[in-house]
Formats: sequence, structure tokens, C-alpha cells
Amino acid sequence: QVQLVESGGGLVQAGGSLRLFCNASGNIDSINSMGWYREAPRKPRELVAAITRGDSRGDITSYLKSVKGRFTIFRDWAQNVMYLQMNNLKFEDAAVYNCAAGETYGLGINYKWWGQGTQVTVSS
Repeated sequence: QVQLVESGGGLVQAGGSLRLFCNASGNIDSINSMGWYREAPRKPRELVAAITRGDSRGDITSYLKSVKGRFTIFRDWAQNVMYLQMNNLKFEDAAVYNCAAGETYGLGINYKWWGQGTQVTVSS
């Protein structure tokens, strides 16, 4: 099994930056793909960014259109940590962010393991 713990959330002004962390433990070798989801009140959960092991060229990533160019997902497979760098934060980015992991390769898969979530609040 795999355990995921998020950290790094908090209060930030619009236009500011935050870095979210997802630390993985347990059967780390089972993880081949990961992602970040967010859920805000009155809104459905949405996939913000995803990353999967790729070929020899490296990992493959994807992003929600509204965050593309502002957010960056990165996974250090050796250190078992994934982060989401969030720049130029907007009010609509405020949400609870969860990391997720899966055994299969791919982007936006049916992830098997989930973290508890970390709150991101954006002020004007």
C-alpha cells in the first residue's frame, strides 16, 4: 500500500505563489503515475495537473487549461516527493488540493491512493 501526505497550503495574496508537496511512503515502487486534484465549494473536483513515467525522454505531464503556464508539476521518483508549484495565483484557484497516485501509467487515470488534502486560500 501507499500513503500520501500533502503539505504547503496556506493563505496567499492574488498574484503570489505557493508550492504544494506530496510525500509518499509505503510501497513506493508501485507508483507510476500521480496527479493533483482540487475541489472548491459549489464546484466539481477537477484534475489540475498529472504526471506519469514516460519513456527515456522523461516524465510526461498535463495541465488543466486554466492553470497552464502558471502551475508546474514535478515528481522526484527517487526521493518519493511530488510538488505543485503555483505561480500568479488567482482567486479562483482557492480550493482543497489533493494528491493522488496510481500503479498504471497514464495521465488522469483512476488513481488508487489519495492524500488527505491541503487548503489553499487566495486573498485579494
